[in-house]
Amino acid sequence: MKKYKAIDIARWFIDRNCEDVNNGEDEKMTLLKLLKLLYYAEGCSLALDRGSLFDEKILAWEHGPVVEEVWRSFGNAYDLQTDEEDMVRSLSKISEEDKELLEDVYAVFGKYSASGLRNKTHAESPWLNATQGGRRFNSEISRQSIMEYFKENYVKN
Repeated sequence: MKKYKAIDIARWFIDRNCEDVNNGEDEKMTLLKLLKLLYYAEGCSLALDRGSLFDEKILAWEHGPVVEEVWRSFGNAYDLQTDEEDMVRSLSKISEEDKELLEDVYAVFGKYSASGLRNKTHAESPWLNATQGGRRFNSEISRQSIMEYFKENYVKN
């Protein structure tokens, strides 16, 4: 599987959400929701034995899994502005196979609100273990724990 930067995957989710917003089918994505969708995309990719979508660490923050580089890319958590050229460049990198995976992730997890996804991650073992039950933040969530959890709970090979 081709590796991407996490921001490339994030931009795919932003672009996909814009389609739904323009059709009146969804509300505009927030940074909190975007960060959780990245986590779910990575988990599904790992559980399908397709490898990581991106190399950046996934950290266990107070409000759930976070790719810090993506978090730092946006100045406003409620207005995920992306330069048009950067968007086009990111979208052109993603293979058709990976776009299908991202579409599946968006269909399943995109229907949740940001707080719904936050609460969901807080009940799952990768975040719980990394934070010692919600008592210690900013530690890395291991790809191994994500893969095992997603294989057991979400992905049927």
